[in-house]
Amino acid sequence: MVVGLDHLEEPTVKCTVCKHGETSPGTLSVILERQGTTLVFREVPALVCDICGETFHEEAVTRQLLQKAEEAVRAGVEIDVRRYAVA
Repeated sequence: MVVGLDHLEEPTVKCTVCKHGETSPGTLSVILERQGTTLVFREVPALVCDICGETFHEEAVTRQLLQKAEEAVRAGVEIDVRRYAVA
């Protein structure tokens, strides 16, 4: 490790579901449905287990997805597919 660059390395985390796999950064699609609204968010950042495929999102990502979903429900959106974008 180069001194001063340790913050650039991704820490590996043991999967809390299967207890065997290691998680690594990746992206995936997330589908949310509520009150007749279906939203598909593409390329959502997540940690993905290399054994069981379970995914984990940072709290900020989850919060943003839920906020966008609530806005879509209020606007009367029925179906929408969008690429995830960091706010």
